[in-house]
Amino acid sequence: MVNSRHGAGCSLIFYPKGRLDMCGFAGFTNTSDNSNKVLGAMMDRIVHRGPDSAGTYIDEDVALGFRRLSIIDITASGDQPILNEDKTKVLIFNGEIYNYQSIRKELIEKGHIFTTNTDSEVLLHGYEEYGEKLLDKLRGMFAFVIWDKVTKELFGARDFFGIKPMYYAQMNGTFMFGSEIKSFLAHPDFKKELNESALENYLTFQYSPTAETFFKGVFKLLPAHFFKYKDGELTVKRYWDVHFNADNKPDMDSWVDQISDTFKDSVAAHKISDVEVGSFLSSGVDSSYVASVANVDKTFTVGFGEDEKYNEIGWAKEFSQYIHKENISHVITPEEYWEHIPKIQYHLDEPLADPACIALYFVCREAAKYVKVVLSGEGADEIFGGYNIYKEPLGSTAYKSLPMPIRRGIGKIAEKLPAKRGVNFLVRNGKTLEERFIGNAYMFTEKERKALLKIKTDAPAATEITRPFYDKVRDQDDITKMQYLDLHLWMAGDILLKADKMSMANSLELRVPFLDKEIMKLAERIPTKYRVSTENTKLAMRQAALRAAPPKTANKKKLGFPVPIRVWLKEDKYYNIVKDTFTSEYGRHFFNTDMLIKLLDDHRSGKYDNSRKIWTVYVFLVWYKVYFGEET
Repeated sequence: MVNSRHGAGCSLIFYPKGRLDMCGFAGFTNTSDNSNKVLGAMMDRIVHRGPDSAGTYIDEDVALGFRRLSIIDITASGDQPILNEDKTKVLIFNGEIYNYQSIRKELIEKGHIFTTNTDSEVLLHGYEEYGEKLLDKLRGMFAFVIWDKVTKELFGARDFFGIKPMYYAQMNGTFMFGSEIKSFLAHPDFKKELNESALENYLTFQYSPTAETFFKGVFKLLPAHFFKYKDGELTVKRYWDVHFNADNKPDMDSWVDQISDTFKDSVAAHKISDVEVGSFLSSGVDSSYVASVANVDKTFTVGFGEDEKYNEIGWAKEFSQYIHKENISHVITPEEYWEHIPKIQYHLDEPLADPACIALYFVCREAAKYVKVVLSGEGADEIFGGYNIYKEPLGSTAYKSLPMPIRRGIGKIAEKLPAKRGVNFLVRNGKTLEERFIGNAYMFTEKERKALLKIKTDAPAATEITRPFYDKVRDQDDITKMQYLDLHLWMAGDILLKADKMSMANSLELRVPFLDKEIMKLAERIPTKYRVSTENTKLAMRQAALRAAPPKTANKKKLGFPVPIRVWLKEDKYYNIVKDTFTSEYGRHFFNTDMLIKLLDDHRSGKYDNSRKIWTVYVFLVWYKVYFGEET
């Protein structure tokens, strides 16, 4: 038993041993004569999510399939799908509920009969008792679906931040749902068709930023949402949101104390396992803080070459020695990086132009050789204010004192000049935050993407996608607005997509202790001045990390996951690989190829750094060839 203590204002929670498994699931409303065969084929597509065992439930109305990666009570009972005591409700579930024991106790007192000591059964009985209000009680990461055999209704929900994925589609009278889109390809009612509007949005954001996916008719269940499906009717509703409400009374030391206590509690919950637990480790404060507090068994790091700009292995080994742990590292060669791009885009389901996702694949692959569970630092930047761009609203106060109409006019003129640092400053400051900030990536402007694309779509403007989020925080300062936007778009669409898909591609469970509802509840109250300054980011969190990590790590500025794409694209080998893809038949179908070649040539000559724009287009074309250019 692990006894963990919350900080001030948090309750005492115990985490006894129970059944915690990572997995994948797939299901559909049953209109098929060979539903067992169809469900089996769907489950085979996601066997990497759960190679240890499988389970199915099929009746005349629904088919539910489950793949399991065992973490706790490996030989115990409780395989999914799981039914309640009167066999009227059936559950499939991916994730972990950290406070399930307290909910279980409450449900037993209300007369519910349990046959296992699992968090999955708590969801089943909890839904019986509380309905959708159960979601308010949960602390954890999850995606689950419950079938009610009496009311003939499906209920599905996704966790608060979007750590675990869920997709759904309604096609030819069938409602299908699952952990990965690729499972739908095995269903005879599924029609595979490219959603071209998603492509246009992607060219700006570098990921798919809305509920729509790259497959027409397939949707993400967004974070903190649930659905109900009955008699062919689908309803989707949000059940939770972030609410920033700064409390200016506590001083920095008080916030640091609270962060330290709450984070220790979250890490303890995330470390529950019957198998060895490791941690990813870079040179940054987030992963260092996680590895140190968790007292993990091993740390894992990858890098490129020997240049410290692209290789954090030296930092990671030094820190691992500091916490007396073994560091296992791998240097990724350019050849293996490029060779794995198609496989990685297959596992992602949708194109993602974040070069770091491929590096993440390799660190997951390395870790999976030694452990089944790893901890990682995702979420700290969005929650505590860690991205360097969050400092932007605090700088250049003299220029920002100019009236907006004057700055806007200067910015319009600057837009006509070649892009460089000073010019970009004038362009950005000629726009409001809502106009210029759509998240941590802004690849092609709407004018650029329209010129680049041969196809015409009805994709909304980037500001139409971001406006609903900005509207909810219109009374907040600019830094808080940026965090709120990133929590809802960037984190779910990029950070957590690659975290789940790259780890599951390697049958590895990835846990993210920063993305805990109690930590978010605390962070919502931390004033901006304790989050970001002109000199640094994550101010209060860094002070908490100093208690566990050496100063040079806790104070290190954010580096990200550096990948030498810009260097490789100047080499003949990789320049030609990309050029061949750009000039391929499918490349010419979507894009004005002359513009793509100009981007490529200008980059190779050193005229501009077009590496991220080139990469965005290239990754889409690789993904398209995988899913539409050959049988999948």
